[in-house]
Amino acid sequence: MSTCRLHPPGPRPDPALLERCRALPTSILSDSMDRVGGLRGLHWVGGGRWPRVAGPALTVRTRPGDNLVIHRALDLAAPGDVLVVDAGGSTERAVLGEIMARYAASRNLGAIVVDGAVRDAEGLAAGAVPVFALGVNHLGPYKDGPGEIGGPVTLGGTAVGSGDVVVGDGDGVVVVPHERLAEVVGLAQERLASEEEQFAAIAAGTLDRSWVTRALAEVHVGNEVVQ
Repeated sequence: MSTCRLHPPGPRPDPALLERCRALPTSILSDSMDRVGGLRGLHWVGGGRWPRVAGPALTVRTRPGDNLVIHRALDLAAPGDVLVVDAGGSTERAVLGEIMARYAASRNLGAIVVDGAVRDAEGLAAGAVPVFALGVNHLGPYKDGPGEIGGPVTLGGTAVGSGDVVVGDGDGVVVVPHERLAEVVGLAQERLASEEEQFAAIAAGTLDRSWVTRALAEVHVGNEVVQ
């Protein structure tokens, strides 16, 4: 008989910090964590205007190609949660489609992230809940289990725990550990301000590019022709 393990709920982020996080690009956030925390290969399933979402992770681990435990997680999710599904990185069968996404919208979820395949791409793109996935496949799922809700998972090489903050935009998805949220948001806002200064310098024709020469000298790249 299949089992579904249920862990206690994860911590909830400070709403003010969450709003600040939502305004920051995923690229800036990952740079502020030494360029880690990104979920490799996961992209928004949609078109048109890019989404920008941030919310606490509700983690799900399921057997590849099976979505029974994902259905249960949708029933348990709180408004604003980002459903984070470790489907083993398999794209042989979709584990989520338009019906589930519409139900997620009715429960006011923030987003859905799937390390696996989804289907009904047009319906997902037009839906109210942004969906990020590894791929698209029309083949449907099994509903046998087993699975786990609220435990640690791994997506795209990155560990995710329930309560970690998941941020998604047109570049992909990044995860900020809940205990580092205030630190990372502060660093990211400083980086964003620095980028804005560089944009202004580019527009004014005053951007300092001397760092390129210094960096090349450090790696011993000059005018020598390599034979």
